[in-house]
Amino acid sequence: MKISLCTVAVGLVFALGTELHAMDRWSALSQIESGDDDHAVGPVGEVSRYQIRPELWRHYSPTKDDWTNPTKALAVARRAMKERCAAFERAMHRPPTDSEFYILWNAPAQIDRPGKAVLARAERFCHLINRK
Repeated sequence: MKISLCTVAVGLVFALGTELHAMDRWSALSQIESGDDDHAVGPVGEVSRYQIRPELWRHYSPTKDDWTNPTKALAVARRAMKERCAAFERAMHRPPTDSEFYILWNAPAQIDRPGKAVLARAERFCHLINRK
């Protein structure tokens, strides 16, 4: 069984009784993807603080919502990840770790064999979630 570094770090923090001042997954994702910039537009047209590809925005947004609105952007991001996480859980019979969550967001096709750059960003994502 493969255990992620994120899982080990969280377990150690709780075992030691240390208070944890961490970001939730969505805050960490926003920080990694855009530095919390609601007006960010990526190199292939990704929009919002979560850097959602335009075709995904159109698919998951029930209306032509303003992608610069952080509440609406979060709702679209959650819809996309709900499907991706459900598919992961059906295949793996468990929820994704924090690292896998980031990979499912950023490069879902690489979930089995993420590239070096994706792994580096996933590690940064985990550090944001688990920082003190």
